[in-house]
Amino acid sequence: MAVVDISEELKSLSSTMGSIEAVLDLDALRGDIAVLEEQAAAPSLWDDPEAAQKITSKLSHLQAEVRKAEGLRGRIDDLEVLFELAEAEDDADALAEAETELESVRKALDEMEVRTLLSGEYDAREALVTIRAEAGGVDAADFAERLQRMYLRWAERHNYKTEVYETAYAEEAGIKSTTFAVEVPYAYGTLSVEQGTHRLVRVSPFDNQGRRQTSFAGVEVLPVVEQTDHVEIDESDLRVDVYRSSGPGGQGVNTTDSAVRLTHLPTGIVVSCQNERSQIQNKASAMNVLQAKLLERRRQEEQAKMNALKGDGGNSWGNQMRSYVLHPYQMVKDLRTEFEMGNPDAVFNGEIDGFIEAGIRWRKQSEK
Repeated sequence: MAVVDISEELKSLSSTMGSIEAVLDLDALRGDIAVLEEQAAAPSLWDDPEAAQKITSKLSHLQAEVRKAEGLRGRIDDLEVLFELAEAEDDADALAEAETELESVRKALDEMEVRTLLSGEYDAREALVTIRAEAGGVDAADFAERLQRMYLRWAERHNYKTEVYETAYAEEAGIKSTTFAVEVPYAYGTLSVEQGTHRLVRVSPFDNQGRRQTSFAGVEVLPVVEQTDHVEIDESDLRVDVYRSSGPGGQGVNTTDSAVRLTHLPTGIVVSCQNERSQIQNKASAMNVLQAKLLERRRQEEQAKMNALKGDGGNSWGNQMRSYVLHPYQMVKDLRTEFEMGNPDAVFNGEIDGFIEAGIRWRKQSEK
């Protein structure tokens, strides 16, 4: 690569980084970090474990974000030196190393640029994800469970904390539905592009004739409700049912009726939680999910365009957002962005950043 090309490339990278730094407002982030550090140092911090967890989690996230931006700026500045040394010494190995670093910086810059596109009203929130098996019988239930694992593995790869609130297992295999939280800032803005109907095409392992089966699963993503949202629920509007939670195949059966199902009578919304041993804790978690669903409903009523936030959620062919084909060929393809991968196993193992980034860019472009 010619020296003049490298010079222009590095100027372009530096300029892009400058735009990212302006959008992130690093000085403001450092100010937020200072406030959170002061709160985290308070002797009474862990008097309220839930509040303490939120403070320390947010502090850790902001510190990581600033470190990432500062580190990337340093790498961009160092690139010029790497290329100058390689050129001066006419060292092919050093030049190859510099070009490898340049490609790595480009990729990191693209990823950070995507973060700056998350500017929606609720994008900075944590996320509640619900997955439901739709058309396709036992194959759809198995598909829903694979999607649950895919998102949990994705979160694990990024060291994001998750909490599974409830999973309803299907009789033969897989799950009917599941709800879990991704407890990291910007989880909602990031995962909201995953919302919609996912389609799986494969030779069914549950069909003794080995026929090809198409099945569907729906993904819903909601922002976690915060105190400032003022979502009030009258206790008289709730029906509370308690039951004994259990896992698949009779495993993990609870010996007490600790699982809680809430029915919001005015809207008919039903949510449940069974992950805690305490009925009180399960009810509190279920209330969080119900509040998120009511907040979403209110936004849709206030502004019709917010339908794009939640998606149609139907299981028809026309509402698909991603297709996972395992037979007769192997391909996972997003039907909105055209982004695709030829390794479904990797995708189901949580390698979905490419789809998410393409989805965020597509959404931003669609808003223009």
